[in-house]
Amino acid sequence: MSTKFVYRFGNGHAEGEGAMKNLLGGKGAGLAEMNRLGIPVPPGFTITTEVCTYYYEHGQSYPPELDAQLREAVAHVEKLVGSKFGDASDPLLVSVRSGARVSMPGMMDTVLNLGLNDTIVEGLAQKIKAASGSPRFAWDSYRRFVQMYGDVVLGLKPESKTEADPFEALLEKKKEARGVHLDTELDEKALRELVAEFKAEIKKRKGRDFPDDPWEQLRGAIGAVFGSWENHRAVTYRQMYNIPSSWGTAVSVQAMVFGNQGDDCATGVAFTRDPSTGERRFFGEYLVNAQGEDVVAGIRTPQPINNASKRQPDEKSLEELMPAAYADLVRTYERLEKHYRDMQDIEFTIAKGKLWMLQTRTGKRTAKAMVRIAVEMVKEGMIDADEAVLRADAGKLDELLHPMLDPSAPKKIIARGLPASPGAAVGKVVFHADEAVAEAQKGERVVLVRVETSPEDIHGMTAAQGILTARGGMTSHAAVVARGMGKCCVAGVSAINVDYGKAQMSVNVDGKVVVVKRGDVLSLDGGKGEVILGAVPMSAPALDEDYAQLMKWVDERRRLKVRTNADTPTDAQTARNYGAEGIGLCRTEHMFFAEDKILAVRQMILADSVGERRRALDKILPMQQKDFVGIFKAMDGLPVTIRLLDPPLHEFLPTEDAQIAVVAEELGVKPDVVRARVAALHESNPMLGHRGCRLAITNPEIYETQVRAIIQAAVEVKRAGVDVQPEIMIPIIGHERELAIMRALVIKAADAALADAREKIAYTVGTMIELPRACMVADKLAAEADFFSFGTNDLTQTTLGVSRDDAARFLGDYVKRGIYPVDPFVAIDQEGLGALMRIGVDKGRSAKPKLKIGICGEHGGEPSSVAFCHSLGFDYVSCSPFRVPIARLAAAQAALKDR
Repeated sequence: MSTKFVYRFGNGHAEGEGAMKNLLGGKGAGLAEMNRLGIPVPPGFTITTEVCTYYYEHGQSYPPELDAQLREAVAHVEKLVGSKFGDASDPLLVSVRSGARVSMPGMMDTVLNLGLNDTIVEGLAQKIKAASGSPRFAWDSYRRFVQMYGDVVLGLKPESKTEADPFEALLEKKKEARGVHLDTELDEKALRELVAEFKAEIKKRKGRDFPDDPWEQLRGAIGAVFGSWENHRAVTYRQMYNIPSSWGTAVSVQAMVFGNQGDDCATGVAFTRDPSTGERRFFGEYLVNAQGEDVVAGIRTPQPINNASKRQPDEKSLEELMPAAYADLVRTYERLEKHYRDMQDIEFTIAKGKLWMLQTRTGKRTAKAMVRIAVEMVKEGMIDADEAVLRADAGKLDELLHPMLDPSAPKKIIARGLPASPGAAVGKVVFHADEAVAEAQKGERVVLVRVETSPEDIHGMTAAQGILTARGGMTSHAAVVARGMGKCCVAGVSAINVDYGKAQMSVNVDGKVVVVKRGDVLSLDGGKGEVILGAVPMSAPALDEDYAQLMKWVDERRRLKVRTNADTPTDAQTARNYGAEGIGLCRTEHMFFAEDKILAVRQMILADSVGERRRALDKILPMQQKDFVGIFKAMDGLPVTIRLLDPPLHEFLPTEDAQIAVVAEELGVKPDVVRARVAALHESNPMLGHRGCRLAITNPEIYETQVRAIIQAAVEVKRAGVDVQPEIMIPIIGHERELAIMRALVIKAADAALADAREKIAYTVGTMIELPRACMVADKLAAEADFFSFGTNDLTQTTLGVSRDDAARFLGDYVKRGIYPVDPFVAIDQEGLGALMRIGVDKGRSAKPKLKIGICGEHGGEPSSVAFCHSLGFDYVSCSPFRVPIARLAAAQAALKDR
């Protein structure tokens, strides 16, 4: 840990730079870099992320050196600005903002206008008045400060959106008494009264006076920002994006520049390209006579930044209203995008006509925009194809593969808003974030409807299929967060009236009021901004030329092959359409559950003799053969790995008396026969019991039948001109003798089927590596195996001693407490499980250097796990069909990072 905790910047000089995100956070690094570029930035300083780490490790206290460094930094800002912190006649006011190393929009806290008290506000008012300004501005700033400080630092912000905000209640009451609609319409007298009322509310609720000492205010605000790193919404957001809690946040303190001093002032948020579509156009919104929180909070619907962004003829763009400041902004954004070589998300304030930049960071964008921007920047010569591939977020590609609303389906459009985040959503309406979570946990698909969202809604936004807001613009909290999450969002639908008390929304449609209540179904089109009554059917997504170009670059750069886990011809074809290079796991038991097969399977299980069992299997064989024919055809010319029966037999039998009676009637036996067989198959721990190869050791006819079905299907499709490449995989192997017995069984059955057909087809026999012992004796297993496929679902639970079916009850707490950085069933535990995998690979290839090795567990489509498999020298990964593009991109990125 360093001893320098505060980095200063201002007037074109900075102690930090843009490459120092880990120490200064994204905001602090951006401010430092803009200073180095000579871009106008209000002077200030950044307190490093190391202080945040210290803060939590030392009982929410600070390093001893921090106070002296803070005082030096404040004196530095005073010198640059010419005003003094805490001075009654010419005060320096500051903002205190968070800034993690990665963008977490709205998740942590901010305090603006810090440094005011009852004496200082009067001095500021006189200073403004002497400069021919309105003293109202001073009281507007003071009202904002007391409210924000009370919420953020003193803890008056409600825990949930169902609770009333005491400050907002007082504000609304004051506006109602004055007969005005907006905060900006309240006069100086009303603002004075509000400040007094706010302070009284603090005294009433907290039993303490609002702090008058600016230094006490500053220390309190810094502590609150560090404290917000562990608030509920920030923790939820970090879990969503796998951001380690150990990173912490930096805190940036800057001299205030005011966008709320009058009609020649403004504040705004902009993107150097369209974050929804990726189109190369300057895009953003602003508000006159406002501060930055007004734009993103959605309380006022902002105006478009330029003429090209106008949505209504009567809108007034910044380009028209303040042409000189707009021209400065254009020059600045062009310079920033060229410097960072990526789309930027910028915040700015115009104070008395002068442009000030408050932030630049890499902008969050939809998957469609991510792909388009990367491809177009290569064409523009800004980056090369390697950079385009490395820059793409593999996880976000999933968004492109989601179904859209069927354009040919009839629709009853009841309202239109802003197309804030593309995609589609169909679900039952809920009005509170907690409701969204509760309904989603029941398996319901929901649409979250809010007047406007705030960071406290993050858990509900995560649970919902889509978000609809009555207020807010394209840069509001709802829009920015939804785009980052890949969620459909329609914002600023001013026509709808949301009534939380009645749990309903209403809208006037052609003179008739339509009421949508909680539980009613809505469909959202985030690309068009349409709100549609009822459920609209979905259609397959359309992948454009930009996607095709990016994936071409991806495939040129990766070494790992990417296969799919598919059990049906439909899934196999879907995966092939997404670029799958074979099937890495076909689960034969999934076919057994089909309605036309389950009766024969149950007959086989209830059989009292080998002869009865074989007769039942004879019925199953042609059914399985038909399934394999479809899969082989879909994968013409590509390898298909088929896993022989894996689960214990009890899974195919009912357990409830009513179900047992139905099955007994279907099979023509007494219910007691079924009940007795269920009891006989009962195991205390079936996932570690009589399953997989263990079933075939005791009942070899099961695997013999499956192998014949595989080979007969292969013969059939070969004769139809299909290039068939079957790979037969044996599960739950832990001992080399098991594998030797099973390999002999498979070869005998396969060769017999080929001899009967008088055909020659090359096939291979391999095993799943899903037990710790298999990893430790992999050299012995390799002698009997043509390939290994790591089944990391079972290998994770047998290594960790954790049931994947029950882990959800407690693994979330493990991740929160940092025991595991991420759920080990989602991403490979590289330290524990990964060590076993490395042993398995090294031992296997020590015995058979060209041994083919893959992975078919759910980790096969998770980017960090794909990179780990690349590092171990795997030949392929296999994943679900819709994750094939994600695995392809992750494999290419791993290869590029190796160079």
